Amino acid sequence: MTRVGKYHLALIGAAVLILMLSLVRTLSGQDDITSSGTFSAALLLAVPIGLAGLGGLWAERAGVTNIGLEGMMVLGTWFAGWAGYQWGFMAALVAGLVAGAVGGLLHAVATVTFGVDHIISGVAINLLGPGITRFLSEVLYKEGTGAAARGAGITTSPALSSQAPEVSLPLLSTGPDWLGSLENTHVFLLSDVAGILRGLTHEVNILVIVAVLMLPLTFFVLWHTAFGLRLRSAGENPWAAESLGVNVYLIKYVAVVISGAFAGLGGVFLVFVSTKYVEGQTAGRGFIGLAAMIFGNWRPGGLAAGAALFGYADGLQLRSSGAVTSFFLFGALLLVLYVAARLRGMLAPGRPAELAARTAKDYTTLAASAVGAAILVWLWLTVDKLPNEFVFITPHVLTLLVLLVASQRLRMPTADGVRYRRGEQH
Repeated sequence: MTRVGKYHLALIGAAVLILMLSLVRTLSGQDDITSSGTFSAALLLAVPIGLAGLGGLWAERAGVTNIGLEGMMVLGTWFAGWAGYQWGFMAALVAGLVAGAVGGLLHAVATVTFGVDHIISGVAINLLGPGITRFLSEVLYKEGTGAAARGAGITTSPALSSQAPEVSLPLLSTGPDWLGSLENTHVFLLSDVAGILRGLTHEVNILVIVAVLMLPLTFFVLWHTAFGLRLRSAGENPWAAESLGVNVYLIKYVAVVISGAFAGLGGVFLVFVSTKYVEGQTAGRGFIGLAAMIFGNWRPGGLAAGAALFGYADGLQLRSSGAVTSFFLFGALLLVLYVAARLRGMLAPGRPAELAARTAKDYTTLAASAVGAAILVWLWLTVDKLPNEFVFITPHVLTLLVLLVASQRLRMPTADGVRYRRGEQH
């Protein structure tokens, strides 16, 4: 009998998800649910969240809690805009990376060297980032400067002098647009798969490809190299790692600097999307990236799923506020599947002890789920369009809901956030 591994379960889950999205799209008539435009926007919106989440992953796997990702992203956006309008997109990329890494270095000095509480240090970084960038804008972008003559203001930089190239995936999105033709047929499942593939492969920014490649690279480095083993040991039991000759201080410094560089790279990507720095353009994505990392249980694969989920929710609400109401139907279908799976398990024959263990609580949960599904269907049938205020906060509400659901199975690194001092057993 062939053993079903996590990889196979992930593929099955993705197939079921696409099937459900196709069903919701067909029943609701909201083509934007699986359109190439929605998935292209989702990809662009998921990348900065995923990069911020990767930054958190590197730091927390080494035992340093990093809630300063937002501030490091802000530093990345400002310096990318400043360097990009003068010297082009490559300079923007380098400047944003370095700025984020410097933010990470500040966090490492405070937490690793001076033993400052990790949360306090992270909050300080989040306050310093916007403060420093506003000060620099008032100095370098004020009226009368060369930057102001090129369109800069106190809250924005001049446009980048050059853009990062875009590429299309061979066979799928080069030559005749056969995926676009299939998408326009609106045939159940076929057009949905075509729309998803086209959105993810047609005219993709080169930085998106780099960001996606960072996920398997991070997994390989952290789980399949000696350096990765030392880094994870510093996050699980730094005193045991110290006894084996690991330089825990150096490992933590490297991890947090890399963490800041990833967050800065996320800020660079936001500048590439808008073609310039704009104050406040991170819009809390550093915190959402942290939530995606927690949702992913401190692993790259789960992090990618979390970033994709938040990116999709954000992209859908930007493309069509009416399509957001389809989440009601999608949620109802999920609850129906949950009820069916639980009923199947409860009605299956078993030993008397197992049958007796099925308490009234199980039936109460099933009843509540069924009622919830009915309410969601009713909302889908009666609510044509949500107020714009509710549509705007959809990604943030989804963040909270996902964390509530995921909190039951989380297992953070044992020494995450613990103050480490060489020779002092905790």
